[in-house]
Amino acid sequence: MKTLLNFCALFILTVVTANAQTSDKELVYAAVEDYVDALYLVQPERIKKSVHPELMKKGFWKGKDKTEYAYEGVMTFQQLVDLAAKWNAKGWLAKDAVKKIEIFDVQDQTASAKLTAYWGTDYFQLAKFDGKWMIVNILWQGPLPPQTKS
Repeated sequence: MKTLLNFCALFILTVVTANAQTSDKELVYAAVEDYVDALYLVQPERIKKSVHPELMKKGFWKGKDKTEYAYEGVMTFQQLVDLAAKWNAKGWLAKDAVKKIEIFDVQDQTASAKLTAYWGTDYFQLAKFDGKWMIVNILWQGPLPPQTKS
């Protein structure tokens, strides 16, 4: 009987731990989704919800007439909030624009993820502050290579 009780306790502990990790993974996913939806849906308040004010965002852009990517410099938190307020304000972005979120790793305090979006690819580093997952670093590259039909 004691062995059965120990087994049940271990099973419950395993389930609770797995649920906590699943929950964190879902919260990391939600933070990245808030980021992309802030831009796609013109909802800058979602940047404030999911991005740490000390954001470091750096990236590379290649214009249509260029053959090489150029470094675009650093974007601040406030610049990202301002961008989210106007980037798709005229509603030109297709409703089915690509939005693929991949979570690479979730630990107790840190996580990493990838977003494939209309503008290209963003790689995220997130951290948990006071129990809330926040994006702290973004490294991006755009645009996406042309899609080929199979």
